[in-house]
Amino acid sequence: MPKLIRYPKGQAVSVLDDEWQVLAIDATEPGLEGKILIPFRLWLSHASDLAYQEKALAGHLGVWFESDADILAHREIILAGLKLWPLVAIDFPIFRDGRGFSTAALLRERFGWKGELRAIGDVLIDQLLQLAKVGFDGFVLRADQQLETALRQFDLFEHRLQNDWRAQRSQLTNLGTSV
Repeated sequence: MPKLIRYPKGQAVSVLDDEWQVLAIDATEPGLEGKILIPFRLWLSHASDLAYQEKALAGHLGVWFESDADILAHREIILAGLKLWPLVAIDFPIFRDGRGFSTAALLRERFGWKGELRAIGDVLIDQLLQLAKVGFDGFVLRADQQLETALRQFDLFEHRLQNDWRAQRSQLTNLGTSV
């Protein structure tokens, strides 16, 4: 079973077994067994399906967004979904595709998403701190990445001096410096 790094806001980093199955982008009809993440485009065609809504409300169905998803174009559908989904993920198809960072920031800042936001796909150790800054609190690393090395990333910096989703610049006052 793949491992999930969890770093909830205000809490310590932990490692868990990832119970969620990620449904492929070309899937047309998912089985509704176990915990599944379906592509947002599949949710678009099944949002009014009672079985999907019930599974989401039970905490067993979430969605994942492609890196090029235009979430602003589907604002109302996403806002309604955020009341149902226990988990939202964003796919990073390749390491150098940074569009998922913007999607995460939009979900946290404009859409007000407070639940788990997970990075999936080509997620590398080098990205973890930046992903955490924009609002990700769950990370499924690419298979060739070392979990122990990844966990050490979260201890590299004691103070953050830039605004981010986790903390504001008020940390400067903790250093004896005023802004």
